[in-house]
Amino acid sequence: MNGNPLRPLLDRSRWRAPELLFWALIIAAFFAFPDHRSLGAQVLVTGIFALSLDMLLGYAGIVTLGHAAFFGVGAFTAGWLGKYGWHEPVSALAIAAAVAACAGALGSRLVVRGTDLSRLMVTLAIGLVLYEAANKATAVTGGIDGLQGIEFTPLLGLFPFDLMGSTAYVYAAIVAFVTLYLVRRLVHSPYGLSLHATRMNRRRALAVGIDDGRTLAISYIASAAVAGIAGALTTQITQFITIDALGFGRSADILIIAALGGVGYLYGGFIGALVFVVGRDLLSGISPAYWHFWLGLLLVLTIFFARGGIMGTAARLARRLAQRETQR
Repeated sequence: MNGNPLRPLLDRSRWRAPELLFWALIIAAFFAFPDHRSLGAQVLVTGIFALSLDMLLGYAGIVTLGHAAFFGVGAFTAGWLGKYGWHEPVSALAIAAAVAACAGALGSRLVVRGTDLSRLMVTLAIGLVLYEAANKATAVTGGIDGLQGIEFTPLLGLFPFDLMGSTAYVYAAIVAFVTLYLVRRLVHSPYGLSLHATRMNRRRALAVGIDDGRTLAISYIASAAVAGIAGALTTQITQFITIDALGFGRSADILIIAALGGVGYLYGGFIGALVFVVGRDLLSGISPAYWHFWLGLLLVLTIFFARGGIMGTAARLARRLAQRETQR
């Protein structure tokens, strides 16, 4: 009998068939929908942003209302690099992630020690302060008119960003895969167990020697870095950014996306992003004035009839099917 206490963790870290199918569908979508590659790139970038929030909500148990702050920091870092002479996209993406992680490190001390209510207030305050600072610093951020003159060289010196979004889609898909792979390794590591223990019962985690402040701070910083990657990708793909990247509306949208997809599943953010972005595109074309209503109705129905979001519902159905198979 194997007495390794980490065996369940190691089993969860293995790639499963639904995950491989998910990435196969992303590859297939590139060829199946050539006229919608720009929209697909937007879905993938939004999914990366939702993944960063999932790290906080689903694994660290930290509720935030200002996560767009790190998205905006990454977006403007990439924008400033592209505007003032650093035009290589991959290295700019890494720099933006590092700057967002530093911003997360600065804010982590204010967030991880608080309660849920104080965390909501602190994260909301951080987001509002950064938004107003960006709004006032128009010479630096461009204000509501946005940052102009952003340019990036072709990806790897070979693939320019085209209007059809082909390069953007492939670039976003690769970054999404690498980012999710790293996050997956993180949450399925021994550190992930300590994070899970802290979220489930903070006092018991302290009793067994887990430094809850350090554990949550690492998660917060890593989440900020992933959000910065999403922001930088947005800037590089569109070569334009406004202070809306720091706005509360973006933080609210990503919370809705996380709720739709389901938190604590890693892939829930990408599923929620697909539903939200594609739904917004379709509904705004049908009813530009009322598309918010229909998305809001979808969220309400999800909360009432699909607890845990789309991924949570799918997981429950899979468990029921497995139970029926074992009973036969």
